[in-house]
Amino acid sequence: MVNYLINYCKISFYFLIFISFSLFCLSIKFILKDLVYFIEWEILTMQSMSIVMTFLFDWMSLMFMSFVLLISSLVIFYSNQYMEEDYNINRFILLVLMFVMSMMMLIISPNLISILLGWDGLGLVSYCLVIYFQNVKSYNAGMLTALSNRIGDVALLLAIAWMLNYGSWNYIFYLDLMGKNMEMMVIGGLVMLAAMTKSAQIPFSSWLPAAMAAPTPVSALVHSSTLVTAGVYLLIRFNILLVNWWMGQFLLLVSGLTMFMAGLGANFEFDLKKIIALSTLSQLGLMMSILSMGYYKLAFFHLLTHALFKALLFMCAGSIIHNMKNSQDIRMMGSLSMSMPLTCSCFNVANLALCGMPFLAGFYSKDLILEMVSLSYLNFFSFFLFFFSTGLTVCYSFRLVYYSMTGDFNSSVLHPLNDKGWTMIFSIFFLMIMAIIGGSMLSWLMFFNPMMICLPLNLKMLTLFVCILGGVMGYILSNVKLFFMNKSLNYYNFIYFIGSMWFMPIISTIGVINYPLKLGLYSYKSFDQGWSEYFGAQMLYFKLKFYSLYLQEFQNNNLKIYMLSYMLWFIVLLMLIMLIN
Repeated sequence: MVNYLINYCKISFYFLIFISFSLFCLSIKFILKDLVYFIEWEILTMQSMSIVMTFLFDWMSLMFMSFVLLISSLVIFYSNQYMEEDYNINRFILLVLMFVMSMMMLIISPNLISILLGWDGLGLVSYCLVIYFQNVKSYNAGMLTALSNRIGDVALLLAIAWMLNYGSWNYIFYLDLMGKNMEMMVIGGLVMLAAMTKSAQIPFSSWLPAAMAAPTPVSALVHSSTLVTAGVYLLIRFNILLVNWWMGQFLLLVSGLTMFMAGLGANFEFDLKKIIALSTLSQLGLMMSILSMGYYKLAFFHLLTHALFKALLFMCAGSIIHNMKNSQDIRMMGSLSMSMPLTCSCFNVANLALCGMPFLAGFYSKDLILEMVSLSYLNFFSFFLFFFSTGLTVCYSFRLVYYSMTGDFNSSVLHPLNDKGWTMIFSIFFLMIMAIIGGSMLSWLMFFNPMMICLPLNLKMLTLFVCILGGVMGYILSNVKLFFMNKSLNYYNFIYFIGSMWFMPIISTIGVINYPLKLGLYSYKSFDQGWSEYFGAQMLYFKLKFYSLYLQEFQNNNLKIYMLSYMLWFIVLLMLIMLIN
């Protein structure tokens, strides 16, 4: 049975990696020859009605698909060892494959209906994967994830309904019109709302760290190239909408604040996976903000490079958690570089790529983005958010390294710490090579026309200065003695506010449900158990009871009552006779 399951993982790995390399070669051909293939498949024709499935193949969709398939193939190979003690590993691999297929559907669709199929597929399968470890925390996280993404699904459905005005759901035909027509702004707003929910921008950010309840291989896939990047990819396709209207300005503000909030929160977090999840949120904010400024190619470039080093970060974190007997608290770690040198080396490469260390994958996209920000006509607040958030990224990355890799080992001495078997190491090493060479390779492919960004020396060096300052701050934050000398517990409420993403998880859960439940309780007490009860069923019951008892008194054969009623009737009859006469 075990051999069969191992082969099942390996077959998926070989199949996906073969398709990934094939699609990458195709995407290079499409770039060089500037090709776009628009394929229509007629599924059904009845009378004058035809149901047609459309697919869009251009260099962007092919390259994105190749990256998604490469990462998912390595994640499945990694899961072969990470999930080996799971009896249902077969089901787990099938769920991951369904997840990848939903993403493929979303990438190659130029049609809002078929996009919705992939979009909803991602939402449904992500729910199944988040609740995979079946406990209360996972169920809560899964429900928060599913319901937050449901808002985006509804927005997409409304956009589909609005597009009925235009005769077709192939949005690709109407993009030029959307940039000029005032009515199409409604569709743009709905698509932007859908993208904001899927890519976890403020105020929908709380589901992204909650989704860490999923197994680590799933986190590596979800937070690098699939679920969270779906919103960014959709807006890259709708990029014309963000140039002319207020939407671009609004998205720039929201994504800048998301980037800032996530970077700040990660510096006060002690859960290893949540720190990496918040770094994903910060990078999504960076992609969205540069996209809102109109540089959609740069956003796509960072999307691909980020996918490489973020998947590597999660895989290394998974290996560390596996060794630490499922402990995720970085305060319990320390001196891991001595006992797990291979994993820690790869982890540091991924961290440096995230910080934008020169000549690693993250440097090429991140440095280019920050230089374009310096070159652009931008207000000071957005400029500050961009550079301060970059400093925060370096700060929490170095803090994480100091806590986990250096110093003394802070956990039980009984943990047999070592680099796990070759299956996990192979996936990690492969991604590490990609995280080193991926950025330069993509920059040569995507921007083969040389461009000169001419900036004064102080702006050119600003990125490097901010990164060095962030690294120093990371060291200061990781120095426990110094941290407690600052009496941080005196400001506990402030630190809790920053560390809990500005109370967003509380607002998204209790905040949404608390007041409706209280309103329901008050209405139940005042109506169902109050006035309606008093004037309704209870009043009817008491009145009927009263009258029946009154009648019973008449029917008790009491001589006094009979005499009294006889006299009463006699008087009434006399009066009637007198009136008649």
